[in-house]
Amino acid sequence: MLKRVDRLQVVVPDRDQAAAPWASVLGAEREGEDRVHCLGAMRSTWRLGTGRVEFLSPDGTGMVQDALAARGAHLFAAGFSTDRLGALTKHLEELGIEPALEAGQAFLGAGQTGGFGMQVVISLDEELEPVGAIDTFYEATLLVHDVPTRVAQCAGIFDLDTDNFVPIRSAEYGYEGVLTLFRAGQLHRFEMITPTDPQKTMGRYFARFGECYYMAFGESGELPAIEERLKADGLGHTVVPSNRPGGRVADTIFLHPRTLGGMMLGISRRTMAWQWSGRPDEVEAP
Repeated sequence: MLKRVDRLQVVVPDRDQAAAPWASVLGAEREGEDRVHCLGAMRSTWRLGTGRVEFLSPDGTGMVQDALAARGAHLFAAGFSTDRLGALTKHLEELGIEPALEAGQAFLGAGQTGGFGMQVVISLDEELEPVGAIDTFYEATLLVHDVPTRVAQCAGIFDLDTDNFVPIRSAEYGYEGVLTLFRAGQLHRFEMITPTDPQKTMGRYFARFGECYYMAFGESGELPAIEERLKADGLGHTVVPSNRPGGRVADTIFLHPRTLGGMMLGISRRTMAWQWSGRPDEVEAP
């Protein structure tokens, strides 16, 4: 029933400060502010790509205050859209899951989705023109102990077709797991992975925080411009160049957590993500 990754929620102590590099580097545009009562948070919403980034800060006691106290600024939840919000809500209720319904959205805490950090906000899908230097978000990464169990839980909760799922592993970054593609021929998904090398960055993060969101991914046709702005502002990032002949072309840029107010974001050039998503023939030349 899920259609696409349509937003990211980031818990931060200062919403304006956290949003500033998203605007200056990626071209995010402020949309509005409100209060999310079920999270105990004030929310600043910024448009980016075909979706949104929502910065949450505590407004009294509640889930957001607890999250910020436990981990500092971080990727708190991933947001997904659906064409069938009513049907999805009914499906969840049939599973004994009662989402908090507020402002036309359904909020699911980690305790409702299996207790492994998969906090989710679900919204009715909107057709939005891209804003800024990102085309779209397409992935939210969860670090988990038991991939098969967590993938099965996710598929059941959101009524996903497991025939679309793709295994993934990386010796370079030290992990293995599954991409839960929501629909055939589209990149939108959870990435559920287990770190396999405790000495690498991901393994150290997992040892410190356990099962939780690690990062998110977006797609862009403007990687060179993004890289130049990061360099000009002296902001932390890592470039993964193409290994194709003809010069250095970025295939992926990782924006470090300190750059984006507490969360890591990977940005791949258009179509590049199909290289590790089961359809390498779909990757276009740079």
